[in-house]
Amino acid sequence: MDNKIRLHNVDFEDFIVAVEKCKGDVFLETTDGDVLNLKSKLCQMIGLSTILAHTEIAEATVRCAKPEDETILFRFNLYGEKPE
Repeated sequence: MDNKIRLHNVDFEDFIVAVEKCKGDVFLETTDGDVLNLKSKLCQMIGLSTILAHTEIAEATVRCAKPEDETILFRFNLYGEKPE
């Protein structure tokens, strides 16, 4: 779980759709040290407000509990590829 994905100007709604395709937990880590589990709807709302406060989603990184989920989010982040 050491691999982290730095987000780059992604649409948060599309990103959450990609997160929901992941099988394991997905954590949003802010520069302030907050760690939110994006599989939780409550944490998704908190994450959105945190990101909006910073005006950029690039202010955070994502860490996945399962390596196969990293592939989904990496491709989404880099190529804008939405999972089916």
